[in-house]
Amino acid sequence: MTEARAVRVEIGVESLAGVRIADAAGAARVELCTGLSVGGLTPNAALVEAAVGAAENVQVHVLIRPRPGDFRYSAEEVALMRADIELVRRLGAHGVVIGVLDEHGNIDTEANTELLAAAEGMEVTCHRAFDVCADPYGGFDQLLELGFTRLLTSGRQVSVLDGAALITRLVTLADGRIEVMACGGLRADNARRVIELTGVRDLHAAVRIPVPALPQSDSTEVSFEEIGVPRGSDHFATDADGVAALCEAARLTV
Repeated sequence: MTEARAVRVEIGVESLAGVRIADAAGAARVELCTGLSVGGLTPNAALVEAAVGAAENVQVHVLIRPRPGDFRYSAEEVALMRADIELVRRLGAHGVVIGVLDEHGNIDTEANTELLAAAEGMEVTCHRAFDVCADPYGGFDQLLELGFTRLLTSGRQVSVLDGAALITRLVTLADGRIEVMACGGLRADNARRVIELTGVRDLHAAVRIPVPALPQSDSTEVSFEEIGVPRGSDHFATDADGVAALCEAARLTV
């Protein structure tokens, strides 16, 4: 039986509208980013500043990821990430979301230590670099030693339900030393099941719907639609109804 503690919901958002939706629904945090269709990228300073200003109750945690692809970063990229952390800290962000792997796919102790130092005093989440690291248990021990606030994971599976066994094990190993936050296809209709299976008290989801496209001119073959949108759509936006339902499901879970 899970302990009767509040379940916190974090929503992945790309816009001010997304921040306001998450805030109104009662989410605990937003993970602010751009490029969710490629796993999320660092947002620009103007968006971070505006998001912090728009947030009334929700915390703004900023994803620090300079490019799509793997999580092995050059020294130059790590320096840029550190600069971004220092910038969003000055802009009032409550936390950052980071993760660096070394050339062997292990948690990069040196690079992550540097970024954690830049984020001193902020909450720091290790993102899903963990889900592709070479050794999940060794990697988890490293995250504990480094002092991350929380770990975002789908249990190294596409679906959180498929990864539930590993997530459950990590919650047990954490023993309160780090928050384990579950993700991976999380929605209102499976949130209770995920909590019952794993014991997590933190849920993460980017709940989005496709936005219809403007009529396409017959005189052009050019399109800038977002990767993965259904035919006739242009991009994705935060789903207010889906976010509200997820937050309500979390509130009803004991």
